[in-house]
Amino acid sequence: MSEYKGIKGFQVQTRTEDPTPYAQALADNPYAGAWSSGGNLNEGRSNAGGAGTRDAALMFGGYDGSSSTAKNESYNGTAFTEVADLNTARYNGAGLGTSTAAILAGGYITTNQNVVESWDGSSWTEIAEINTARTEFASKNAGTNTAGLVFGATVDGSNGVANTESWNGSAWTEVNDLNSARKALGGAGGTYTAAFAFGGKSSDPTFVAVAETWNGSSWTEVADLNNARGSLGGAGTTTSALAYAGSNPGSDNKTLTESWDGSSWTEVSDLTTARRGAGSAGQSNSDALLAGGYTSTQVATTEEWAFSGLPPSTPAADYADAITGDFYYNSSSGQFKNIGAGVGSWSSGGDMNTARYHSGGAGNSNSAVLAYLGYTNPSNTYTVNNEDYNGTAWTEVANLNVGAIYAGGTGSNTAAIECGGNTDNPSNYSATTEVWNGTSWTEVNDLNKGRNGVALFGTSTAAIGASGYQTSPNSYSTAVESWDGTSWTEIAEVNYGKYGASAAGTVATAGIVMGGENPGMPAEQKNTESWDGSSWTEVGDMNQGRSWTWSGGSSTDAVAAAGQPPSVNTETWDGTSWTEVNNLATARGYAYGKCGTSGSNSIYAGGVTSPPGLSGKLATTEEWTKPDFEIKTVTTS
Repeated sequence: MSEYKGIKGFQVQTRTEDPTPYAQALADNPYAGAWSSGGNLNEGRSNAGGAGTRDAALMFGGYDGSSSTAKNESYNGTAFTEVADLNTARYNGAGLGTSTAAILAGGYITTNQNVVESWDGSSWTEIAEINTARTEFASKNAGTNTAGLVFGATVDGSNGVANTESWNGSAWTEVNDLNSARKALGGAGGTYTAAFAFGGKSSDPTFVAVAETWNGSSWTEVADLNNARGSLGGAGTTTSALAYAGSNPGSDNKTLTESWDGSSWTEVSDLTTARRGAGSAGQSNSDALLAGGYTSTQVATTEEWAFSGLPPSTPAADYADAITGDFYYNSSSGQFKNIGAGVGSWSSGGDMNTARYHSGGAGNSNSAVLAYLGYTNPSNTYTVNNEDYNGTAWTEVANLNVGAIYAGGTGSNTAAIECGGNTDNPSNYSATTEVWNGTSWTEVNDLNKGRNGVALFGTSTAAIGASGYQTSPNSYSTAVESWDGTSWTEIAEVNYGKYGASAAGTVATAGIVMGGENPGMPAEQKNTESWDGSSWTEVGDMNQGRSWTWSGGSSTDAVAAAGQPPSVNTETWDGTSWTEVNNLATARGYAYGKCGTSGSNSIYAGGVTSPPGLSGKLATTEEWTKPDFEIKTVTTS
C-alpha cells in the first residue's frame, strides 16, 4: 500500500475505483434515471400534442377543463413561453416534429377532426388533411413536418383503429396498419421510417400492453409493456424509449415509468405525480419531458426525466462527484490520478462502398451518417451516389436527383438537406436544393443565389446556408439564406466572403461558420463567425487555416478536422476559442459535411490524400469520440 502525506491547503480524496464517464455509465446502466420538476405550463391542460426534446419542446392544443384550447407553448429547458396559437383549437391530436418544425394532425372539438397544421417556428399553417378524421392519438407520433407518421386513435369514440398514415411534405398516404388496433396509445420514434407504438385501449374499457415498431413499410410486434395502460406518455426511439404515466381500468392514474432498451421493458423510477393525458417530448430513455395532464383536474406541472449518472453496479464510481481538475488516490491500484477534461481521439470506421472526394455529407452522430455526391470514378464524373452509415458499415441507398461536387449539407441520416455546388461543368454554380426523408431525395425550391461551397447548419426543415462562390457577378459571396422547410430567404450577411467554409450548429438560430477559401485573404481562412439568430459576430480564429472539411457540433461545442490543404490536424471549439487536439490517422481533404450534435462525436468520410489526384481518392472513414472526462496517472514524489 502506498503512503502519502497530507499537504496543507490541499485535499486528496481516496477512491476504490476510477470514476465512470457519463457515456460509459449510461451504457452500463441505461435505466439509472429519475424524474425532477420542470417549468410549469402557463395553462393547465390535458391531451396536448407534443414535439421536440426535454430542453427544446413544444406543447400545443389540449383540453383546459371546459373546452378545447388553441394554446401553444415553447419550452427552453427552464420555462414555457406562450407563442402563436393553433388556427383550430382541439385536443387528442397527433403531435410530431421539433420545437421549431412540428405538426398537429387530427384531434377532437365537438367532432373528430382531419385538419392538419404545420409549425415553422413562428406560426401555424393549415396543410393537407389526413385521410381519416379521428381522435385519441398518442401525444407524440413520429417524424418531422416534412416526413411524418401518425398511427392508431379512434373513429367511433369507443374502439381503437389500426390506421397508419405517412406524410411526405405534401400529401398523406395510408400505409400498412398496426397489428393491434388501439386508441389512447403511447408513441415514440425519431423518424417516419422508425416509429414505436405501445399500450393504449383496444376498446373501452380494454387496456393493452402490446408494443409495435415500424420500419418504414410494416409494423412488427415486440415485447409487451409490463403494465397495460392507456392515455400514457412516450418518448425516444425504437431502440431507446420511455413509457410513463397513463391509467388502467377504473381510471387509476399512474406514476409508473418503463424504459425500453431495444428488446425489453424495465420498470424504473416513478413520476412524482400520478397523471394521464400528459403532453410528451424527448429523444431517448435518458431524455424525456412530461407536461400537464389530468390528475383530478387539468394541471400545468411538468416533469423532466434525465440519466442520474450513478449506476448502482459501481457505487464507488460516482460520476456526480468526479470534478474536472480533481486529484484523487486510487487505493486499489496504489496510484494518484487526475480527472481532466475529455480530449477525444480518432478511430477507424467502416469503408465506404465508393471512394470519393469533393463530396458532401450530413448526420447527427458518428454512427448515423450520409455521404453523397462528389467525384468517384477515374474520369471524375459527378456522381449522384448516396451512402448511409450505421456505425459499422456503409450501405448504398437512394441516389440524389442531380449530381454535383462542392454541395453543402446538414441534418440527420433520416432527414437531411443539401444545396448548391457545381453541376455539369466547373463553372455551373447550382442553386439546386434537395431534401432527404430517410427513403428518397426530392428537389425543392432553389437557393436565391446559385453557388458552391455553401456552409450549412441546422436541420432539414430549419437551416442556415452561408457564403460560397457565386456567379452574376463572380464573387466570394457574403450572402446568407435561411431555409424554413419550404423556401429560402436572404438574411443578414457574413462579414467575409469565402467558399468551402465549414459549419456547426444544431438549430437555425445558433451556429458558427469557420475556415474556407478566398485567395485574396489568404487562401485558407482561420476566421470564425458566430450567428445568434439575427446577426454575425467575429469570434476566435482557428489555429490552422482550412477549407472543405467535415465538422460537427453546436455553436458552443464543435470539432473540425483536416480539410484543404490535406492534413491530419483536428481542433475543438468551446464557444470561445479553438484548441488543437489529437490528429487523424490519414491526411485528407476535399470532403465536405456536417455530422454530430456536439464536439464529442463526428466523422471524416472519404476525401483525397496529399498531393491531390485521381489516385488519391479515399473510401476510408475515421470516427471522432470525446469522453466526458479523461483520467491520467500522476507521477508523484
